[in-house]
Amino acid sequence: MNLLALLFIPLLTALLILLERRPMQVRWLALAGSSVQLLASILLYFGYRKAALADPSTPFLFRERYSWYPDWNIGLHVGVDGISVAMIMLTAFVVVAGVLVSWKVEKMTGSFFFLLILLSLGAYGFFISLDLFTMFFFLELAVIPKFLLIGIWGSGDKAYSANKLALMLMGGSALILVAILALYVSAPAGERTFDMLQLAGREIPVDVQRFIFPCMFLGFGVFTAIFPFHTWVPDGHSSAPTAGSMFLAGISMKLGGYGCLRAATWLMPEGAKAYGDIIIVLAAIAIIYGAFATMMQKDLKYINAYSSVSHCGFVLLGIGMLTKTAITGAVFQMVSHGLMTALFFAVIGMIYERTHTRLVAEMGGLMKVMPFITTVMFIAGLSSLGLPGFSGFVAEMTVFVGGWEREAGFYRVATIIACMSIVVTAVYVLRAIGRTMMGPLDASSFGDLKDADWHEKMAAFVLIAGILAMGLAPFWLNELVAPGTDLIVKKIGQLP
Repeated sequence: MNLLALLFIPLLTALLILLERRPMQVRWLALAGSSVQLLASILLYFGYRKAALADPSTPFLFRERYSWYPDWNIGLHVGVDGISVAMIMLTAFVVVAGVLVSWKVEKMTGSFFFLLILLSLGAYGFFISLDLFTMFFFLELAVIPKFLLIGIWGSGDKAYSANKLALMLMGGSALILVAILALYVSAPAGERTFDMLQLAGREIPVDVQRFIFPCMFLGFGVFTAIFPFHTWVPDGHSSAPTAGSMFLAGISMKLGGYGCLRAATWLMPEGAKAYGDIIIVLAAIAIIYGAFATMMQKDLKYINAYSSVSHCGFVLLGIGMLTKTAITGAVFQMVSHGLMTALFFAVIGMIYERTHTRLVAEMGGLMKVMPFITTVMFIAGLSSLGLPGFSGFVAEMTVFVGGWEREAGFYRVATIIACMSIVVTAVYVLRAIGRTMMGPLDASSFGDLKDADWHEKMAAFVLIAGILAMGLAPFWLNELVAPGTDLIVKKIGQLP
């Protein structure tokens, strides 16, 4: 399979959207293009599975390389392993759902959908890149649309939120660029490269790894809400339009987690060992702090935003533990969080469009007039709190088991602290659902509200299908990502 098709499809869709002036045709173009992306990702999954069975010794499949800047040895080097395929499928699911949820956007419709599709282009390019410089290019490509989506189509103090998000993510990008360039110049003049496969095959000096790793990991960590550089998340999510929030939580934060795993941990395993305990401490703080901070929120979007800080802490915790099970759990959590948080933001957007409020105290009894939306909110909430049968349970339990495999007391205490957040999560999820959906209905304000439209139902079905596919039958995903996690664990070697 030609991986460049994953770039060509959104690029062509974005160009067609720019040429089309009629809003309804723009919507259908965006839906058609995102649906083709979803189909391509599914075909990629089956193609990868078949190719991996035929050649299990090759870690990255469908590789292609095109020279870009030969003087600096920069190339468009693409290829995928199972972890990449999982992230690509997650992106495709969220893109389709985001387009459907945004069906009624009237303000600058063409520009809005152009930016959404451009975001997906950046994400696909990032996940298939095997060249650090090209990966950085696609990472930056995904930042600009976020700023514009919040600044133009956002709500509340959108200018402040857009600027804060852009500045903090650009700060993380600066650290990543410093790490990439340092890794490049640390090699002898004739051997300098940005190619990740060549870098992974080298013995990078331990002192070099210990200097570069924290810059690389922290830079990507900003994207995935590492504590204490998480403060862009609540403001960014709360001000973003619904699809923007879905993309930020469902895709953009996964760019950071994937970068921490692929670019930092895999390439610099000795650095990961040296700073693993610090990562675990920061992850445990994020998990428990995010959970308790969520309990204090009164706005549905802020509830989901702070919840994302807590849930992304599980990703960092799994990476910090450096065991195969824990790293597998981190990948599971990236997929699970992307699906369930996108679903939660989608349903919050549906509620806000009808009630014109996100404050929990101003709602109640909405189940009587919006049974479908209520059902979707229950599914998103139950997945978030880790109910068996949903993706959240599979992901979090895998991280817990992987953490418990480290026998030292420090690691088991961190795992116990992470487990404690489940109780807090159940409290704020059930309380939010109970107060908004149950109880008496204010008939004068909400008595004539309509339930979900066809496009909103389709968006919900797409994301719920992913949540259930992972929650009820996780073995296909485990088989998919196992070779990729094996590759990383072998590079890490024996743990202390």
